[in-house]
Amino acid sequence: MPIQIETTDRLDVVDITAEVERAVPAEFDSGLCTVFVEHTTAGVVVNEAEQRLLGDIEGYLERLVPDADGYAHDELDGNADSHLRTLLLDESVSVPVREGALALGTWQSVLLVDCDGPRTRSVTVTCTS
Repeated sequence: MPIQIETTDRLDVVDITAEVERAVPAEFDSGLCTVFVEHTTAGVVVNEAEQRLLGDIEGYLERLVPDADGYAHDELDGNADSHLRTLLLDESVSVPVREGALALGTWQSVLLVDCDGPRTRSVTVTCTS
């Protein structure tokens, strides 16, 4: 069952680490947890979830890919910038699981980056040993 994540802004970075941890089955002791976002205008990354950095990530993506820049796809949906921004991200990340918990580094979190919100985003978590 996918996790449903609500975003609040057009470009929004959300810490989903707790939701991913809850999706790891209780009996799963060790292996690999893959987190996959089921959308072409959102991505997932592992990085620090410090609030100022989250704002920096949003600003960086906005500078790299401006909102309205004469993109051909804008004639269809008006969201070409969202698709182009996600080219810089990943649609999935894999995190080791040790002793039933995500084995993230000290400052690491799983982040959903929504480039075309606000929306409800579906994220699938799959654990394999």
